[in-house]
Amino acid sequence: MNYDYEFFKKSADYVLDKIDFKPEIGLILGSACGSVADEIEDQVVIDFESIPNFLKSTVKAMAGTLILGTLNGKKVACMNGRFHYYEGYTFEQLVIPIRLFKLLGVGTTILTNAAGGVNMSYRPGDVMIIKDHLKFMGASPLRGHNVEEFGPRFFDVTQMYTPKLRELAKKCAKDTKLKIHEGNYFYWTGPQFETPAEINAIRILGGDAVGMSTVTESLTAAHCGMDLLAMSLITNVAAGILDQPITTEEVREMGQIASAELKKLVRNIVKEI
Repeated sequence: MNYDYEFFKKSADYVLDKIDFKPEIGLILGSACGSVADEIEDQVVIDFESIPNFLKSTVKAMAGTLILGTLNGKKVACMNGRFHYYEGYTFEQLVIPIRLFKLLGVGTTILTNAAGGVNMSYRPGDVMIIKDHLKFMGASPLRGHNVEEFGPRFFDVTQMYTPKLRELAKKCAKDTKLKIHEGNYFYWTGPQFETPAEINAIRILGGDAVGMSTVTESLTAAHCGMDLLAMSLITNVAAGILDQPITTEEVREMGQIASAELKKLVRNIVKEI
């Protein structure tokens, strides 16, 4: 998918025509984290499907809307829902949301997701601040023609999860009831959950939590030179730890339980950025 700069600009021009400000912070809310969007004031809501050259969400649990407005005094662009490789999109297509953010004026991106706890000390309801990730499958979202307007052909990802934002998140979490960890996110393409043997391998390789999103967005944000914070809500323990199946229902239930504290955490972080 060799998209050029004008391809992405068409999406941004459509959105900018509907607002009279440029958002400084971008948010992408994953499974079980969508309630954060309720906190945005003076909302301008745009369906994903109406944005030119954008993608369509196929996950029923996700709202599939771009929300622009004010969160705790800051202008934000918020995706309530996201896109995944398992929906049939190529890795190269998954650059589209973050590049839209960049052209809207976003300088800092916050990503949230629901993840399975691989680290034996993690429990459902905990939050893991992502300090690094492991991605061993599939192409890079930056494969193919490089669009120089977004970033260089080759780029460093040593500190792609911005250290100062990770420290800020830990500080802001002290005002919540959430138990906070800092760890490594292991990217899995899905849509099937992982096998017990795979979870054991992930743990050996240094993964603390596992999920099916976020990494393609993170790499694109790093390419764009954005400050980045990513957090996982641990909604279940991964396969093989307990003698029971993993279900999407437990993901939704834990999201509902943790939603109030998670909203408080995101609000606090946005205020302090």
